[in-house]
Amino acid sequence: MDQLRAIKVFVRVIDEGSFAAAARALDLAPAVVTRLVAELEDHLGTRLLNRTTRRLSLTEIGEAYLERARRILADVDEAAALAASATQEVRGLLRVLCPPAIAVHQLAKHLPKFHRAYPLVTLEIASPGPVETVDDGYDLTIFLSRDPLDGDFIARRLARSEFIMCASPDYLDRRGRPQHPSELKCHDALLPPTPSLMRGLTLQRGDGGEEITLPIVPSRATLSTTHMDTNYAAALHGLGVAGLPSFMVEDALLEQALERVMPQWRLFGTTLWAGMPTRKYVPARTRAFLDFLLEIFGGEDRDPWLVAAGCATVPSAG
Repeated sequence: MDQLRAIKVFVRVIDEGSFAAAARALDLAPAVVTRLVAELEDHLGTRLLNRTTRRLSLTEIGEAYLERARRILADVDEAAALAASATQEVRGLLRVLCPPAIAVHQLAKHLPKFHRAYPLVTLEIASPGPVETVDDGYDLTIFLSRDPLDGDFIARRLARSEFIMCASPDYLDRRGRPQHPSELKCHDALLPPTPSLMRGLTLQRGDGGEEITLPIVPSRATLSTTHMDTNYAAALHGLGVAGLPSFMVEDALLEQALERVMPQWRLFGTTLWAGMPTRKYVPARTRAFLDFLLEIFGGEDRDPWLVAAGCATVPSAG
């Protein structure tokens, strides 16, 4: 028995004054209304209504039950309204998981704009380390993936990001500007934090063109770290040539604090996604933040940061 439905029918019978009138008001068959009230009485183990051919009247326990039933229905309606407002009004706590580099180099500079648009939303951002898939413990997960997505979640592409070689202009003025990957052996390397380096450093020409794999020469590896911001800071200070993601170096390229090395070559590309657990009802604050991310990053299969910095990968000639 659907107890809540039976309670609603019982209250409506009293309000309408008869089973027939309640059936018309609820668009139900009279037999269904009669059955639901009878099932409610059987469930409670007591009679709520006295039935005669002319009129209905409440029993003593029926009168007490009616008062509490109205209170229960009012609470249910209030809870439903509260839930509806949560999915319609942009406010409340929004929990986001994302990689540290995204949080520092991208989200932080855009958050003031989001806050101005939605001042009642409080963002709680967790950045414990690399993020490769959706975590259902958060409202929204921002993650990077080079592989096709697989999982029980909803994800929207935000942008593509290329890992590129870059160095400070001061370093390149001193050591020269390499034109081909083979010339990197003469330069100090700040190695990108990727497991593929165990097999050597692979660079790809243009979009899907020639690939070259260079052996890693320990004597030329000035710095090797899994912490991308350390590589980034070292490159800014002229330590060597670093492989870094475009979303991290965008501002430095724009400010000419870093210079892209060999713009016709890249290390690899990855895709930035925003995902959430599969849910029927998504709070308005989550939808608003996802729309905001799509607006600032473009949502397309291209690298907006290299385009903005004026140093997009030169297409392969063939």
